[in-house]
Amino acid sequence: MKAGLLPRVQLLLGIAALMLVLQLVNSLSSYSLNVWGVIPRRFESLPGIFFAPWLHGGWLHLLSNLSGLLVLGLLALLESRRDFIQASLFIIIGSGALVWLFGRQGIHVGASGWLFGLWALLLARAWFRRSWLDLLLAVLVFFLHGGWVFGLVPQKGVSFEYHLAGALCGGLYAAWRYRPRSRQGR
Repeated sequence: MKAGLLPRVQLLLGIAALMLVLQLVNSLSSYSLNVWGVIPRRFESLPGIFFAPWLHGGWLHLLSNLSGLLVLGLLALLESRRDFIQASLFIIIGSGALVWLFGRQGIHVGASGWLFGLWALLLARAWFRRSWLDLLLAVLVFFLHGGWVFGLVPQKGVSFEYHLAGALCGGLYAAWRYRPRSRQGR
């Protein structure tokens, strides 16, 4: 393993460990932490924009999100740790705010908005940069997670709003960060 890759993997494993610890505490407290999720259009739930991605409705929910986060997070971390952190913050805050504004009533928790954001980021990055590596990563992401497109469709008991908002924010981040800039003064 390259020396530069180790801190990136450690960051991802630290995120995973934090999610596992929070899930343990949450499950032992009868999911009392989930009140920190996003409840659309309720001012007291605004902090949920930051907390909701770290909380889950159950172990199966966490493990399904965690597997995607480890794969997509590692692929996104190939760019740089700084870029991964900036993209993650943009996706988490942006998707949480959109769910707060437009989501269906209920408590929205889980990292799926973050995952869909990373998914869209990796696909859009390939579109904007058009490098062979990015295209190869996009093909890999689509091969591994292409079925996620169905997660953008309304389903009972699933916050498709988080999925859609996360994908939108991931695409917007890629457009802002990787779109070729036009030269001024030509």
